[in-house]
Amino acid sequence: MKMLCVYLTLGGLAGVIGIPYSLVVGNVDRLYRVVMWILRTGTRAGGIRVEVSGLEHVPAGRSCIFLSNHVSNLDPPIIFPVLPGRSSVLLKKELMRIPILGTAMRLGRFVPVERGSVRDAARASVAAAAEVLRSGLHILIFAEGTRSKDGRLATFKRGPFYLAKDTGAPIVPLVISGTEKMMRKHSAAVYPGVARIQFLPAIDPGAFASREELQAAVREAIVGALPVEMRPV
Repeated sequence: MKMLCVYLTLGGLAGVIGIPYSLVVGNVDRLYRVVMWILRTGTRAGGIRVEVSGLEHVPAGRSCIFLSNHVSNLDPPIIFPVLPGRSSVLLKKELMRIPILGTAMRLGRFVPVERGSVRDAARASVAAAAEVLRSGLHILIFAEGTRSKDGRLATFKRGPFYLAKDTGAPIVPLVISGTEKMMRKHSAAVYPGVARIQFLPAIDPGAFASREELQAAVREAIVGALPVEMRPV
């Protein structure tokens, strides 16, 4: 409840004040920093401690694709504040319809994705994500497209690897663990604990002849860094 109160109270204030301000000045950077502070504050209020390692693997001065496993609704608010610079994210299109939050997401150049979308819609999302990367932002993508049902790594979506090959942006694989125990799928309960985020060495898409080879290399890196109980069977 403490976590939810922080997000609703401070998030609402940030939206009401920050969105008009950002529109007036034509810059969303300050609102972004405020939102990241709110996310960190909510995490602490929920009794969640975040341990981060491997940030030295993030290439300096380049827009990156941060590709993560996904085990809990807690993953985005925990991962986002630890990403260097400013990041966009691929997210469910319906989230853009939430009042205030949806407006802030559009200002932040978040990229909506339709669940089970047809090929043209998927291509449009990849094209929008490519524009975000070319603008100088990073982008966070959950490799499986949705939360794992049992905490184990599921099948990867192909979109991130088309995006990497099209733009040449390095993929920085990252692994999150611990959140699967703090907030389980189909549950709103949040339990205190330790969330661990590990950034892995960046992978250059230009080093691979095909999207399939790139995808296999990224998946191998993520599987190798996951706790045994989270690896695919």
